[in-house]
Amino acid sequence: MKVKFDEDTCIGMYQCVAEWDAFSKDKSAGKAVLEGSEEEADGIFVREVPDGAELDAKFAARTCPVDAITIYDDDGEQLIP
Repeated sequence: MKVKFDEDTCIGMYQCVAEWDAFSKDKSAGKAVLEGSEEEADGIFVREVPDGAELDAKFAARTCPVDAITIYDDDGEQLIP
């Protein structure tokens, strides 16, 4: 499972931070940060979801009010949102 995070879309509500510890707050930028990710494209960050963290990742994506977080299965199929 993979997570993609669109930092430019993020509005800094930090609901993802409460749901999954892979996200942290960058208060100076007013955005969340996806820890351990690599920048895939301008402002798009990607990382694998570790075993056991799938539910937390899904909750983080579902709680994002602006759909800045997308979850994909191992086949590349979009699961959330």
